[in-house]
Amino acid sequence: MNKQTLVIHQSDESAPVAGGKRQPADNALAAVGAAAIGNVLEWYDFSVYAFVAPILARQYFPKVDELSALLGTFAIFGVGFLMRPLGGFCFGRIADHHGRKSALTLTIMLMAVSTIAIGIIPSYEAIGAFASLAMLFARLLQGFSAGGEWGSANTFLVEWAPNGKRGLIASFAQVTTVTGTLLGSAVAASLSSALSSAAFESWGWRMLFLFGGLIGPIGFYLRRNVAEHLPAELKQPADPHAPGHALRKIAQAIGFTVVWVTSHYILLHYMPTYLTRYAHLSRTEALWSDSIGLVVMILLIPLTGALSDRIGRRPLLLGCCALLVVLPYPLARLLLSGVSFGTVIGVQILFGIVLAMYSGPAPAAIAEIFPARERAVGMSVGYSVGVAVFGGFSPFAATLLIQHTGSPISPVFCVIAAALLSGLTLWHLPETAHTALK
Repeated sequence: MNKQTLVIHQSDESAPVAGGKRQPADNALAAVGAAAIGNVLEWYDFSVYAFVAPILARQYFPKVDELSALLGTFAIFGVGFLMRPLGGFCFGRIADHHGRKSALTLTIMLMAVSTIAIGIIPSYEAIGAFASLAMLFARLLQGFSAGGEWGSANTFLVEWAPNGKRGLIASFAQVTTVTGTLLGSAVAASLSSALSSAAFESWGWRMLFLFGGLIGPIGFYLRRNVAEHLPAELKQPADPHAPGHALRKIAQAIGFTVVWVTSHYILLHYMPTYLTRYAHLSRTEALWSDSIGLVVMILLIPLTGALSDRIGRRPLLLGCCALLVVLPYPLARLLLSGVSFGTVIGVQILFGIVLAMYSGPAPAAIAEIFPARERAVGMSVGYSVGVAVFGGFSPFAATLLIQHTGSPISPVFCVIAAALLSGLTLWHLPETAHTALK
């Protein structure tokens, strides 16, 4: 194992230093690149499940009725998120006590194993209920891994960032998350376009998960070959009041995360299924429209992250919450009115712009809630609980709402409620963009 290098953040905007000597810029770029690229591949694997959910419903559940099978598939999608807080706590503790690099190399290998497993599990017709149970176990393992991935990677990026550029640098944690989602959407759309419907449903969808298995050798190599970097604050004595303070900060992080993850999973992950089922788009059109919206979002996230370094985090975060209260209902009614494919793309682009307002400054803002000693575990647990409760079950809740109300418009009220809750949390959080990292 490489010798640990303690990083002490300076008050200026220079690169971090180790042992009193300035770190070469290319070392910093390599470290950030390793965290970013691994995050892309991790989130490709974790999100691609949602894009082929209707096929998985037919492959791994009894053919009673399509909606019940789809509910079962999204339930397993959501159950995977229940492991995320546990993974966030375990890997966050590893990151805070043994280094960010140790946690990052472990998460990427676990994700590879679980993703390959999904690609090779026999269908329900072949092995009956064991197929559903095997899928459940693989998703639980994915959730455990992903629970430690985002918090550790974001901590790594924030602690490398010089003062005055935390919003920009940390935004790449979300850029890579959305890029992984885009990669899953684009690969699924490409295979759906290249293969016949029968071939894609029979075996083509498995290629999506087997392709994700590449994260093992690629991601492990990239992360294993970067130096370890820990803030000097981790060597200081622990605060005896830290547990109580940490719980309050984790509660703030959960409230902060609600709109972030709810809007992400309903307006991005669930949208291809929604557009196919209720807006009468083909599977390929739905996937491509989602991909275009994701591209816009990826391009804008670094810009909004950098903008938050200048004007503060709160204006962008609160502005996004306000827009997610007023826009989803009329836009959903528009999508359900039988509009053209071009109009659907326009709506997806608008959603991408609005979500970028939150996703750009959010990684830095949530990291700034916690001091160094609690950062990885606090941020991982807070974010993972928010994702598990409000994000992972969002597609399931959306499908259930439609089933019980009979109205395809009903999922927008999940987004509106989430925006109100996070807006209230943000109103009581201080501005942290222009203060030194604790």
